[in-house]
Amino acid sequence: MGSSDKSKKRLQLWKKAVLHFLLCFVMGFLIGFAPNKTTSDFLRRLMLNNSVDSQEFSPQPSEVLHQETSRSLMGEPPMAVPTSTDGNSNPALFAINEDDDAELIPRKQLIFITAVKPLSNQLQGAFSRRLAYTLSLVPPPLVWIIVESYSDSSETSDILRKTGVMYRHLVYKENFTDSKAEMDHQKNFALNHIEHHRLNGILHFGDIFNTYDLDFFQALREIEVFGAWPMAMVSANRKRVVVEGPVCDSFQVIGWHIVRNLFESSTNLGSLLHTSSFAFNSSILWDPERWGRASSVQYTSQNSIKIVQEVVAEDETKIKALPQEDCSKILLWELHIPTQ
Repeated sequence: MGSSDKSKKRLQLWKKAVLHFLLCFVMGFLIGFAPNKTTSDFLRRLMLNNSVDSQEFSPQPSEVLHQETSRSLMGEPPMAVPTSTDGNSNPALFAINEDDDAELIPRKQLIFITAVKPLSNQLQGAFSRRLAYTLSLVPPPLVWIIVESYSDSSETSDILRKTGVMYRHLVYKENFTDSKAEMDHQKNFALNHIEHHRLNGILHFGDIFNTYDLDFFQALREIEVFGAWPMAMVSANRKRVVVEGPVCDSFQVIGWHIVRNLFESSTNLGSLLHTSSFAFNSSILWDPERWGRASSVQYTSQNSIKIVQEVVAEDETKIKALPQEDCSKILLWELHIPTQ
């Protein structure tokens, strides 16, 4: 008698447990299909009841955390996104404040070409490292193109890898007995590479013995087509300084100082211009019509550098004198060191 009563009570308990489980399952299933507002209201009531029941076990820290989170997310008013003149807004294209606005202005790429002989002595290596450190201080984008004849030495490659400057190392295998002819070949070799790969930027020929003011590179980025500037020729043996480059009047080039090559037989002004005294937009090499040049003028010949020099010398009105604030200011010095 007693055992039958116990078994009935156990059966009733199991029925209640199963019924309770099924009821909870059905409620959860229906809540899943209910609208979001109903669900959120239900959860809010449930959380409120739990917080009231457990108030003595969850004191101030949870409220402080909630307040700090709300303050960081909602404490500042939303900032207005500026719109363009046509009414379209794009936060990726417009700056939020004036400081960020300057950061969004793209800089022109500088193409810095250096033609060198194989670094056969410590002096050349030291000046190459000095130039590398200078270029590492120039804000990007800048690509340094080094041109030299083939050599078993890896010193140039080691210097380039350690600079942190984007570079291209061009090597040729031709042999030359005339140093001037070799320098022209190196510059033409670099120009052909730039034209072939369509490297767009402001192109400048810089020797390893040049010394630069960092403002010089900022002035380069102001060039649209052609630019020129005075440069100081420093001779250690003669103990004198000679200025060579354009003569300007109110930022307009009106003539040229040619001192270094007075005793050369050539009468062509273009061939006498120092290649470090001017710069130009590299797209002229493959798109001359864009800059008002005849399409018949091609720069793919073996004398590309001479053609560029002649173009610079033939029309001074299209050349921008640098720096703009004072076109007689010296920002570039060339140190003449005897080869022997």
